[in-house]
Amino acid sequence: MSNWETKKMGHFTLRFKPYTLEMRHVFTVASFSRTTTPVVLTELEYDGIVGYGEASMPPYLGESQESVTSFLRKVDLSAFESPFQTEEILQYIDHIAEKNTAAKAAIDIALHDLLGKIMNQPFYKIWGLNPDLIPPTSYTIGIDTEDMIRKKVAEAGQFKILKVKLGLDTDKMIIDTIRSVTDVPLCADVNQGWKNKEEALEMAHWLHERNVVFLEQPMPKEMIDDIAWLTERSPIPTIADEGCQRLVDVPKLKDIYSGINIKLMKCTGMREAKQMAELARALDMKVMLGCMTETSCAISAAAQLAPLVDWADLDGALLIANDIYSGMTVEDGRCILPQRPGIGIVKNNS
Repeated sequence: MSNWETKKMGHFTLRFKPYTLEMRHVFTVASFSRTTTPVVLTELEYDGIVGYGEASMPPYLGESQESVTSFLRKVDLSAFESPFQTEEILQYIDHIAEKNTAAKAAIDIALHDLLGKIMNQPFYKIWGLNPDLIPPTSYTIGIDTEDMIRKKVAEAGQFKILKVKLGLDTDKMIIDTIRSVTDVPLCADVNQGWKNKEEALEMAHWLHERNVVFLEQPMPKEMIDDIAWLTERSPIPTIADEGCQRLVDVPKLKDIYSGINIKLMKCTGMREAKQMAELARALDMKVMLGCMTETSCAISAAAQLAPLVDWADLDGALLIANDIYSGMTVEDGRCILPQRPGIGIVKNNS
């Protein structure tokens, strides 16, 4: 593993390094397959206390280890006296450059972890949230052969809900294969794979009959009128994923989708993710909390706000073979938040 790059900035020290996550299985969705995910790990130190962060960059998002490290080299926190200037710090981070949302999330997560450690409380307690309200997390079954799908479903025996990747001409085979071995509720992530609204509606009814509880990004995000048409008629809720990135997007989606999927890597981190969840709730929209392929660092950070949501999809660290942190765990399909301060993670021996 490469060495940490270190930046001293007044009261703060920032460290970061690239790391590559190895997938347990080839991961296939409607538009691509992959066996690894590039990430950049961060550490933000203040007064001898260190907060951990992470940027995860599945290639389709347009960020890379090079773009993230380039962004982090521009960060200069020397103007700030204290990590409790959270709003000012994160506004400054957001204005360094356009987009770069995963790079921004790496700072946001490390800052929240640092603050929680200074206050000696887990962040969900600082936010006043009850971990007993976290919905069961789904476990993702990627597009695959019948035999591999059965194998993956068998591995996911503890989970109370499964997330199924659809969007190719194998959709019905995948659902039928899963239904031949389990009757747990499913959520379907189409990753923009369907292009015809009438066929999408027909599939929504077919999936509803097979206990699929919602449709995530059923059609390309640009097909706004068609998605609104589908949402109005669908027997199950539609959730925006690729179609919803940040807080400013949420009000525009109210009558187009039934709800939104919030991911820290899309929205710059924990601060904005919480704002998005609260705004969606105020607009009477459903809320899903998702993830990329991530270590337990970013997963445990997202889990701090999981009591606010209808559906959790926080299996990203379970899909990798080389997690270097321990944090949130899944027991009997439920997310168990660590009682440690901040985001609650510790480094494994690495």
